[in-house]
Amino acid sequence: MDLVEALTTTRAVRRFTAEPVTDTEILHCIRIATQAPSGGNIQPWQFLVVTDPGLKRAVGDVYRRAYARYEPALLASRPPARSPEDKAAFERMMHGSRHLAAHLGEAPAMVLVLMPKISMSLRDADGELDVGTPFASVYPAVQSLMLAARGLGIGTTLTTVYRIYQDEVRAICGVPERYEIVALVPMGRPRGRFSIGRRRPAEQVTHWDRFGAKRAAVD
Repeated sequence: MDLVEALTTTRAVRRFTAEPVTDTEILHCIRIATQAPSGGNIQPWQFLVVTDPGLKRAVGDVYRRAYARYEPALLASRPPARSPEDKAAFERMMHGSRHLAAHLGEAPAMVLVLMPKISMSLRDADGELDVGTPFASVYPAVQSLMLAARGLGIGTTLTTVYRIYQDEVRAICGVPERYEIVALVPMGRPRGRFSIGRRRPAEQVTHWDRFGAKRAAVD
């Protein structure tokens, strides 16, 4: 598959068929994920694959309860849509999110991406050095996992809604308390087709040299 096609069609897939995802396919995606960059090459990731029906169902139940709290809070904080097209796009996304919340436990597989609770804070004689969150050393691997799945015709989405009840997910899957569950990625064949998403133009969100300085479209 062409790289640009993969990058532009790896969208959030929240509806899956019942067709299984094999262990070989999952390991292929994880092998590619482990080639992602990380700060200082610390490779802080661990991957927990959940395919047992009872465990998937239990995680799905926790996710459903978390989503029941998440959606009202999201809707209450969201500003009005800028256009009818934006409103329609948001409503489609919400329908998909509700479907995932209701059916996550039925996904053929899910991958929990774990990271030890580490700090990347450094100090020198002048004080603390802010080099950002250690999550930045894991999310490139999550994206690589999703792109690898796309190459196999497998749909995915990255969700963190479960973190409202993260300790319950830890208990279900036996994850030690010293690990953060930084992402949950369900995997399955999509019910629909892979396509390019509706996004704001790059020119609209790009600034040159100083914030607010824009340029006309460049081919």
